[in-house]
Formats: sequence, structure tokens, C-alpha cells
Amino acid sequence: MIDLINIGILSTANIAKRHLIPAIKSLSSNFHLSGIASRSYDNASILAAEFETIAFDGYENLIKNNNIDAVYIPLPNALHFEWVKKALLNKKHVLVEKSLGCSFEEVNELTNLSIQNNLVLIENFQFRFHPQLNTIKEILKLGKIGEIRSFRASFGFPPFEDDSNIRYSAKLGGGALLDAGAYTTKVSQIFIGNNLLVKAATLNIQEKYLVDIWGGAFLLNQETGIFAELSFGFDNFYQCGIEIIGSRGKISTNRLFTSPPGHEPEILIETNNGKEIIKVPASNHFENMLLHFYDLVNKKISMDDEHKNNLDQARLLSEIKKKANEK
Repeated sequence: MIDLINIGILSTANIAKRHLIPAIKSLSSNFHLSGIASRSYDNASILAAEFETIAFDGYENLIKNNNIDAVYIPLPNALHFEWVKKALLNKKHVLVEKSLGCSFEEVNELTNLSIQNNLVLIENFQFRFHPQLNTIKEILKLGKIGEIRSFRASFGFPPFEDDSNIRYSAKLGGGALLDAGAYTTKVSQIFIGNNLLVKAATLNIQEKYLVDIWGGAFLLNQETGIFAELSFGFDNFYQCGIEIIGSRGKISTNRLFTSPPGHEPEILIETNNGKEIIKVPASNHFENMLLHFYDLVNKKISMDDEHKNNLDQARLLSEIKKKANEK
């Protein structure tokens, strides 16, 4: 049992500064922010001073520190495999931003390594821990829209202002599939099951960046016949939600993946009896996710589901890429 988890941050990424570090600081009974590392010691020092912790010169120095129990890794996708592996080999529990790896082979190796070392390895899809998700599950359980017939997930946003954004870099594992597309595959598994088949996929690559800028996929649950239609991209009209069509109605929402603390998401239910809007109470899904991580580290929850989810997610992303490349 680790009553207070000493956690370090690899990188001064914006998501760490805006969301994860404040969430860690707010959970002072569960976590202690034990350090921030960067390739630039000056950058690490600035952020460390802001959040009253220690600056480390380079990721390696933080990972090898024996006083640190866990690390959060918000590095570019292409760096995840190297640094997650090093963290696991140094007996650190790992919370890593999506996507966990750039291939199924990478994720499989890291998952096996976490099992062998009895360490937590969780891919951060914080939307899993917002009450909005459980509210939708409850609506389905009550049968308000009958049986599920189809599922749609969309996550797209306008182009980034900075051409040097890591999402546009092939070298750093950029592209819409591993970023926005990863959310749509994850949520599809949550609602229509694991072991989905990729029946069709497309990835549109822009020559300027040499990464996929937008795309989509068609997934099928062979056992139930329920299918999912996915849409994602970096040059899209903003969309961030799901649509579940049932035999007697429809559920939709458009702030599922990025509902910020303080925001009260709305879920729309449509049936032959009219429309109903359910407002979900505001919640900080970053804090909720960290509490889940805390329980995993302390073995209050089994890691089995996380291992299965890591592998199935990586398989789907790899198969979408493969299907899109077929002539």
C-alpha cells in the first residue's frame, strides 16, 4: 500500500500544465508532485517553480530517482515506447497520454513488461471517468431508446495555428488517427464491445505534413451486428461526441471527450414522445482518472481490464491504418 504516491512528470507539455498537475496538486492526500523533467532544464525549472516542486535535468534523471513511485508521460507519440519502457524497467508505475504506442507491437511489449513487473500501465482517456459516460450507460440500461442499432463517434477540430505542432509531425508520431481518432475507437469499444472488426477505413494524408489529417472507419461487432461509424480530423468543423441510434430512439452529445471542469454537459434523448435533455453535473475527469490510477497502484482494482483495453485499442488503430492503406 502506497498511501501517498510520489509522481513525476516527463515534459512540460501544455496538458500537464493546464490539467494534470493542478489535478495532482488538488489530490494532496493521494499524490505528491515530486518533480518535473524536461530536455531543457530552464523549462523544467520554470514549471517546477510555479508548482513548488523539483526540476530534473532530463527525463532519465527523474525516472532513475528512487523516491519517485510513478510517472506521467505526455510526450509526443513517437517517444512513448522509449520512455514508458524505461520507466517500467526502473519500477515506476506509468500514466501515459494516448496513444500508448505507435504500433500494436510496441503496445504489446509494454503491456507484457508491465505485467512481468507487476506495475500499472494506463493509457489516459480521461473522458472514461466523467459521470457523463455513466449517465449514458444508465439511459441505455433503462431501455429508453430500445436496443442499440448503430453507433457514431466524431472528434474533429479546426487546423492548429502553428505548423510546428507535434500533431503535424510524422517523425513524432503525429496524425489524426493516433490523436483524435483514438478517442473514437476507444468509445466505440466501451459501448458496442471489444474485438471489433475493421470493415473499412480511410486516412487522408496531406503532403505538406506527411501525416493523416482526417479520416474515418467502419467497425463491426460480429456477434451482435451492431456497427460503429467513426469520423476524426484536424481540419474539421468542431465535433466532440457520439450518437447512439436505437430501435425506439436516439441519444446524442457533443462534449463527451473534452468536458472541462465546471462544464455541465448535456445529453439529448429523442424518441417518438419528443425530446428530453439531461444535464450532467460538472466534474473534473482528470481528478477522477487519477483516483482510478491510485486504486490500481494500490491493487484496489485489478489491472486485467486495463491490459486488455490497451491491447485491443492498439489492435484497432493498427488495423484501421492497414485497412486504409489497402488499394
